[in-house]
Amino acid sequence: MILVSGPSDSATHAPMLSAMYRLRHQVFHLRLGWKVAVVNGMELDEYDTQKPFYLLYVRNDGEVGGCVRLLPTTGPYMLKNTFPSLAGQNAIPSSPQIWEASRFAVSTPAVRNADGWCRASHEMFAAMVEFGLARGITDFMAVVDLRMERILRRAGWPLDRMADPQQVDVTMAVAGRLEVSHRTLASIRKAGRLDGPAIRDMTLRNAA
Repeated sequence: MILVSGPSDSATHAPMLSAMYRLRHQVFHLRLGWKVAVVNGMELDEYDTQKPFYLLYVRNDGEVGGCVRLLPTTGPYMLKNTFPSLAGQNAIPSSPQIWEASRFAVSTPAVRNADGWCRASHEMFAAMVEFGLARGITDFMAVVDLRMERILRRAGWPLDRMADPQQVDVTMAVAGRLEVSHRTLASIRKAGRLDGPAIRDMTLRNAA
């Protein structure tokens, strides 16, 4: 199940959000070795104070197994305020129709088959596009490492690079756009073998 958690849901979804921050600590600090702020086993940064939306992948056992943070580019966001050099000579977007996706994480071990297919990742990607279509979003900006760029490409959602990759701490990072369209959604669903909406609860879909 994909849970949509908006700024007004912070109290209602507090246990899920705490689990999300713990997952981010496990993925970004422990697994990837990124230099991120950690408090009491949870990873948070200044962009979590900007009233983002979160998409949470909730497993059958009720645990949070994946997450992504979504912010409009009209306010502070990671590419503009932390990694502007990754845009190269390109203008950094500021538009209500363009949002940033960041802190995408899926728990390990995730269920994968021999060709690297991971249902959780594909459901999360599809949910992002569904969310975007519901809100009139045309693109997500993203700062990702090269491994994540390859995952997106295999999932049918290729990143349109803004500039060449650069070394950022322990990883090679690249910034780019991810198109939000019905064509993109169909491509992701095909690659992920999804037969319906990722955000299945109509109340949550409409709230998005």
